[in-house]
Amino acid sequence: MSKRVVVVASGETERRALPSLVGHLRANGIVMDDVRVPPRHARLDVQMAERLVKAAWFEDPTSKPDKFVVLVDVDTADPEDVLRPFETQLPQRLANVHATILYAIAQRHLEAWFFGDAAGLRGWLGGSLGNVDTSNPDAIPNPKLHLRHLLGQRLYTSRVSEDIASSLDPASIAMRSPSFRRFQLAVTNGNPGA
Repeated sequence: MSKRVVVVASGETERRALPSLVGHLRANGIVMDDVRVPPRHARLDVQMAERLVKAAWFEDPTSKPDKFVVLVDVDTADPEDVLRPFETQLPQRLANVHATILYAIAQRHLEAWFFGDAAGLRGWLGGSLGNVDTSNPDAIPNPKLHLRHLLGQRLYTSRVSEDIASSLDPASIAMRSPSFRRFQLAVTNGNPGA
């Protein structure tokens, strides 16, 4: 029997890209049912995360998610400072949600993960990745801006993020990005093979 996972994330880019980045887990019985994001231009904070989890939990009384993973971009902030309010406040706010709730971060932004599969991203772009250290994508100072520069005249949209993600190898990303590895572990409850 598969485990149904709902991810709560910050925006449309994540909603479109994440299914490709964790789709391989389906073979191991992990099904990412949905990625819930705030309405346009709203920020993912504790209150918004609570609303998104409750909406998914109470939506269909006959088919409840087994787990929620709250994925937060940390930009340049300290990851522990960013996660602390979620980890300390959400459990009380979600006392009537009887599912596992785990937390993960995208170091800087989700776009850093794209650089974890340098060959795949280079192939999608059809050229160089510029002057970044792809062996440590989580340390790229502004991966979203760097990706936009690499795109040149093409606009970076959520549809483009989905297209890029579908061309990447999650195993390559996991080898180079600790934040992606931790996200995958949260989705699989710490069991990368399950």
